[in-house]
This record gives sequence, C-alpha cells and structure tokens, in this order.
Amino acid sequence: MDKMLFVAMTGASQNAYAQKAHANNLANVSTNGFQKDLEQARSMPVFGDTFPSRAYAMTENPATDMDAGPMIETGRDLDVAIGGEGWIAVQAPDGSEAYTKTASLNIDALGVLRTSTGMPVLGNGGQIAVPPDEKIEIGQDGTVTIRSLGQSPAVMAVVDRLKLVSAKDTDLTKGSDGLIHTKSGQPAAADANVQVTSGFLQGSNVNAVEEMTDVMALSKQFEMQIKMMTTAKEDDESMARVLQMS
Repeated sequence: MDKMLFVAMTGASQNAYAQKAHANNLANVSTNGFQKDLEQARSMPVFGDTFPSRAYAMTENPATDMDAGPMIETGRDLDVAIGGEGWIAVQAPDGSEAYTKTASLNIDALGVLRTSTGMPVLGNGGQIAVPPDEKIEIGQDGTVTIRSLGQSPAVMAVVDRLKLVSAKDTDLTKGSDGLIHTKSGQPAAADANVQVTSGFLQGSNVNAVEEMTDVMALSKQFEMQIKMMTTAKEDDESMARVLQMS
C-alpha cells in the first residue's frame, strides 16, 4: 500500500505546484509586458537497490512563452512597445542588464529615464539622462529627441537612443525579478533592425480562458490523487483488521 500512497502523494504535491504556475499567470493577465510561464509534467522512475518498479510525478517549468502580447494604444509619448521581435534593455535592481517588451517611461528628478517600476532605461552608452525639456519624443528606431526649454517647435535635439536588442528565445530566461535575462549573463548586442512603437504598451501574452481551463483540469487531477491516497489508507486499515482476526 505504501507504493500506491507515495505515488499518489507525489502526484498531488506536484499537481499543486503546477496550479501555482497557472495561478501566477492568471494573476498577471493584466500586467503589461508579462511573459507567460510554461509548465509540464513527466514521470520520474525511482532507482535504487531494487528494480525501478514505480514512477513518481514531477512538474517542472521548462521555459517561458516569449511571444508578444497584444498592442494597447495609450496615446502617451513615453509609452513604448516592441512591435515585433526584440527587447528593450533596462537596468535590473541588481545592476545587471535585463529586457522587457514594453515600458511606460518617466523622467525622475535627476533627469534619468526610468520605467514605471523605477528601473533605468539603457541607451547605447548606459543610463539615459534627459535635460530639462518642453517635449520629448521616441522614434521607431529608439532615438530619444527633445525640444529644450525656450526653443522653437522646429528645433529638436537628439539625446540618446534606447538600446534595442534581439536574441534567440533559447538564449533567454526569465529571472525571479520577472524580467528577461540572457542565460550567459552577458549583455546582448544592440540590433538596429528592432523597432519600437510610441504611444502603445504591449499587454500580457496570457490567455485567461486557456489558463482557467488548465487550472480546472489540474484541480480535478488533484482530487483524483487525494481519492487514491484515501483508498490506500482504507486498504491498509482493512488489511490490518484481517491480520488482527488471524
């Protein structure tokens, strides 16, 4: 009975782990730029001094869905989103270079261009500093231009350019900070072919209906595993009573 109990136990515990992954996706269905976490389950044979006569369940996070989310029009000049392939480089809280598909930008008191979460946006030479201005625009190639205080509308000056990169999905990984990093830890090279769209934000690539369906299916599987554990307990109790009678 112990074999049945432990096999069912691993199924229930790993099933709960899978539900957490889908619940996190659902919680971020409205988070701009969120990349969906993928999960999969597989059987793991138990090896030891005996033959591998049983297999335990194991849930794992094999990758992150790097597909782009829907484009959401905001009309705000400092809202930018990658229209196709590519990433916007930002400075993560630990100081490393990280990447995102979209950013709602702001200029802090020191003139540093930051995301809505406070992370500095990186240009080709590091953090982007913006002088006092009357108007700021971001072009499709990531060029940041401003009209300085007191200048005529026709006078626009180039301040810097957003660092836009492209990399293979297999070379990228999602960190615990929710940002995308290179697996090697080395900054990706800037790519002049990557373009951004100003006045738009990119939504989450989570499909709420799909995630809800997966959560419901996992919930039913969890109930089945608990029933198997209960059956194992009842069988064990029945066998104990038979032994007592003998």
